[in-house]
Amino acid sequence: MLVVPDPKVVRRLLTRYASLQIALAEGEGRESARELEDVSYTLCITMGTQDVHEAIAAADSLLVARFRRSSVQESDSEDGLPTVPCGCSVPVDGSCVTP
Repeated sequence: MLVVPDPKVVRRLLTRYASLQIALAEGEGRESARELEDVSYTLCITMGTQDVHEAIAAADSLLVARFRRSSVQESDSEDGLPTVPCGCSVPVDGSCVTP
C-alpha cells in the first residue's frame, strides 16, 4: 500500500525550503544552513526519495496531480457527487540525500 503525504504538509515543506534557500543566498549563516538541512531531510523522507531535487520534483507532481483531481471532481451530476472516482494514489519513487 502506497502512503501519499498530506498535500498541506508538502506545501509547507516546499515553502520553508524555498525561504531557507533565499536566506542562504542573502548571506544568512549557519542557523539557516542547519535548518535547510533539516527541511531537506524531512522533504526527502516525506516524499520517499534520497535526493532533495527528486523530492522537490515528486512533491510538485503530487501537488499538481492533487489539483487536477480536485478540478476534475467538480460535480457534473444533479446529486452533487463527483463524476470521477476519487482516492487515486500518486506514485512516488526515487531515493534522499540532502544537498
